[in-house]
Amino acid sequence: AGKAKKRKNSQVMEILHRLSKNKLAMAGLIIVLIEIILAVIAPLIIPYDCNAIDVLNAKSGPSAQHLFGTDELGRDIFSRIIYGARYSLSIGIFGTLITTVIGTIIGAIVGYYGGACDNIVMRILDIIQAMPPILFNIVIAAALGSGFMNTMIALAVGSIPGAVRLVRGSVMGIRKMEYLEAAQTINCSVPRLIMKHILPNSISPIIVSVTMGIGNTILMAASLSYIGLGVQPPTPEWGAMLSAARTYMRDYPHMVLFPGLAIALVVLSLNMLGDGLRDALDPKLKK
Repeated sequence: AGKAKKRKNSQVMEILHRLSKNKLAMAGLIIVLIEIILAVIAPLIIPYDCNAIDVLNAKSGPSAQHLFGTDELGRDIFSRIIYGARYSLSIGIFGTLITTVIGTIIGAIVGYYGGACDNIVMRILDIIQAMPPILFNIVIAAALGSGFMNTMIALAVGSIPGAVRLVRGSVMGIRKMEYLEAAQTINCSVPRLIMKHILPNSISPIIVSVTMGIGNTILMAASLSYIGLGVQPPTPEWGAMLSAARTYMRDYPHMVLFPGLAIALVVLSLNMLGDGLRDALDPKLKK
């Protein structure tokens, strides 16, 4: 047991070492960490109340008093973006975690058993995935209604088919390995076989998928908010800020520019981190 733990720790250190040599991945990691820290301490650092209305300074451009300017109600855009990171990042992180947990459970079961169970589940997923992802998310969001929790649930449910396929493919690739046959000969139960032997050996694509999925979920959440089906004003979620500012886009571009840059920055940094993790976990892909 001690040797196995030591070997596992050495593998983790080797992965971290490979990741640390990827400059783009490290830049993405640093940006993501900064964004998370800013979101956590947002109430302590924002210069204005994110919902404080000041109609006398409405639609003013960037200045020393308001770094990113103000919106149509005079609310400080910089404060709203910093505080809004709490909503956007929470939707991305927790929505992706829900997707990953449910998708991993279903994918591991159908991938291990195969047969009729696999055929039934995969045909259902084929039907769901025949619909464009954004349209499927719109349907779920419209059925559940707008709001923070409903948006997160809608995006999590909409991403489950992709997670199931990913885990299923990974499990099917290793279920005939000799070490699994050895575990079966000593009467290892199926739940223990999946949890102790199958999932740990298929964790690499799941980790990369989670990293990429957070960025995609944030982007999808902003899209739903933009068309009025996601988080609703006055909540300072980035997509909702874009939706509220779109009618002023031509005359006051700063109202759209800064929330759009916030979304682009977090998605870009997560994608860079995800690419770096993929290369670190499987260096053969880079070759």
